[in-house]
Amino acid sequence: MGKEDGRDPERNGSPADDQGLFAALLEDSAEDLYENAPCGYLSTLLDGQIAKINKTLLGWLGYRRDDLAGRKRFSDLLTVGGRLYHETHFAPLLRMQGEVSGIALELKTADGRRLPVLVTSTVKTGSDGQPLLIRTTVFDARDRRAYETELLRARQEAEHERERLKRLNTTLQNTLLPPTLADVPGLNVAAHYHIASIDEVGGDFYDLFPLAAGTWGLFLGDVCGKGAAAAAVTSLARYTLRAAAVYNPDPAAVLSNLNTVLNHEYNGHDPRFCTVIFGLLTPDGEQGGFRVTLASGGHPPALLMRSDGSADYLPTPGGQLIGVLPDAYIVTTTVRLDPGDTLLLHTDGLAEAHTAQVGGADRFGDDALLDFARTLAPTTASDTIDAIRDLLDTFGTGVDDDTAVLAIHVPQSPSEEQP
Repeated sequence: MGKEDGRDPERNGSPADDQGLFAALLEDSAEDLYENAPCGYLSTLLDGQIAKINKTLLGWLGYRRDDLAGRKRFSDLLTVGGRLYHETHFAPLLRMQGEVSGIALELKTADGRRLPVLVTSTVKTGSDGQPLLIRTTVFDARDRRAYETELLRARQEAEHERERLKRLNTTLQNTLLPPTLADVPGLNVAAHYHIASIDEVGGDFYDLFPLAAGTWGLFLGDVCGKGAAAAAVTSLARYTLRAAAVYNPDPAAVLSNLNTVLNHEYNGHDPRFCTVIFGLLTPDGEQGGFRVTLASGGHPPALLMRSDGSADYLPTPGGQLIGVLPDAYIVTTTVRLDPGDTLLLHTDGLAEAHTAQVGGADRFGDDALLDFARTLAPTTASDTIDAIRDLLDTFGTGVDDDTAVLAIHVPQSPSEEQP
């Protein structure tokens, strides 16, 4: 027999003996399980007086059994704040519901330390349904409290780092934009930069600056990507455009110069490019108008809003992205701005914004932007920028790309202004 019947041959007990031994172990271990459980147990009378407490909880608190049983109430073990919470919330809720689970409290140990715990209490009732005593289970929450403290500290550090990064991004963004636009006699100018995310530096840029006597340069562009790499390209593009315009203000030549610089600088495994529109402003005649020559390198066309209330795009089809090819194809167009006319340059973040009206599923689009411009015309530079700011606000989080807008307006003489 032996091993064949599943019993150890060195043991002479029968199956009945084994069952009896097992039952005895269970009986003997019930009290041991109570006393040495991995959690604390205590039973109190309805007034909170401690009637029974296990060895585990006594060990945590540093008391002897005689110090507490029949001498202290459960609330006496709580801190001042815990006692107040127990009296105003815990005990009333326990009386109403008969059970309260997972309440975070702090117990006072014999040496004055604080012990964070999670408490669950149940009211034991008699056969007649009347409450007899309260049984409470106490779980040591020191590890949990340490974890929560560490989690809070990590969260605070992350928030601090995010705030620091936000300030850094804001400072960096401000260095990439002109502090003020040049004051051009005979023109009103306004601009706005809408930041889609405070966590990343965008790649949009614009400027308006004087060149030779009687001429001014302007540009607006959008670098591919975001973050520090895009900011580096933005800075390079902005200063290259200004320097190239001083050397040769012809708009096509200015963009060709920028294309050469970017293509040479970023022609490796991480190519960088941008779309740009560059303009040359020159006063045109004694009527107060301006001649504007625009060159586009893959940039959305400018919008012209006339004094008669009409509006349309200035087409610059076929212009190629700046920095991709050694020789980019640059498209130019020339237009006269008469008194009352307004020219708007914008980056694609405006037309590509998700519209809240359709749940963010569709883009605003070029056609809707043109319709919007037609509702504004005739208008001024400042009114145009204000209207676009309000429009971007209606999109909310639907604006997922930075947006830059630059408007120039030729004011009418007082006699030409409409009443």
